[in-house]
Amino acid sequence: MKADIHPKYHQAKVHCGSCGTEWTVGSTRPELRVDVCSSCHPFFTGTQNIIDTAGQVERFQKRLERQARS
Repeated sequence: MKADIHPKYHQAKVHCGSCGTEWTVGSTRPELRVDVCSSCHPFFTGTQNIIDTAGQVERFQKRLERQARS
């Protein structure tokens, strides 16, 4: 085997952008950031959390109202 070809292995901290949860995993990067984790994802929590950053939910609901009236 060739010497010194493998990347360094770190105990990386993972940061969730939605709920702020942090945990450690093994990775070749020292720090990881995720948008949604198992602590705040609707599939794992059983609740529906709507994260609306650009007004997409309101536009969708208006479209549904217009279709229902037609």
